[in-house]
Amino acid sequence: MHPMLNTAVKAARRGAAVINRASFDIDRLKVTEKQQNDFVTEVDRAAEQAIIEVLQTAYPDHAILAEESGPSANLHDENENVWIIDPLDGTTNFIHGFPQYCVSIALQQRGQITQAVVYDPTRNDLFTATKGAGAYLNEKRIRVGKRDKMADALIGTGFPYRDMQGLENYMSMFKVMTQKCAGLRRPGAAALDLAYVACGRLDGFFEKGLQPWDVAAGSLLITESGGIVGNFSGESEYIYQGDVLAGSPKIFGQLVTLLSPFA
Repeated sequence: MHPMLNTAVKAARRGAAVINRASFDIDRLKVTEKQQNDFVTEVDRAAEQAIIEVLQTAYPDHAILAEESGPSANLHDENENVWIIDPLDGTTNFIHGFPQYCVSIALQQRGQITQAVVYDPTRNDLFTATKGAGAYLNEKRIRVGKRDKMADALIGTGFPYRDMQGLENYMSMFKVMTQKCAGLRRPGAAALDLAYVACGRLDGFFEKGLQPWDVAAGSLLITESGGIVGNFSGESEYIYQGDVLAGSPKIFGQLVTLLSPFA
């Protein structure tokens, strides 16, 4: 395993330990609402600190972009190395004890994602990838699904929950996709949904308005397992733009055809 990936795995496990301890006592959690339906707990913050500590100890000069604490003071355009972190993707699930959430950590080097970890502490599923070296689930090589017809495909998505302006648009997409695919799922943690595309548990995924920390690690898992990630027009600008389509090559092409009108 690449030494930088090794450090990221260690950081993810450290963050997950904080999450696991808190999961036994969810009722006592302090929950704050950032804006409507967008929750943050003391666990998100504590897990993020634990993750950052591991990364900064190993690589003190690297910059950080994290969901709760935002960009580190040394984050600027010339940074060669930026760690992009979501300490707890699926906070709303976590608060309810709904076991679908994860830690997501990615390293961006000169604008390219080169290392990725998505860790699901409830199932002990560790997804890892290094650019050019493949993607793995618990150290076994993974590949995107083999289904090539949209009618057979299980597709993941996320609904708007903060900004309701896009809701009408989403209902139209929902209608199109429900008619065209075998099933639509909305588990509630985008980073994990992308990891599921990488290992074939989902055949494709689409969502609008995502943040870089939702997408960075999952996107490398998918490209390293033979899939494609793009925006709704099928182009490669998605990490900082937030509209994401992903799937095996055949399913990705069909998603672009169905969903590009909604770009």
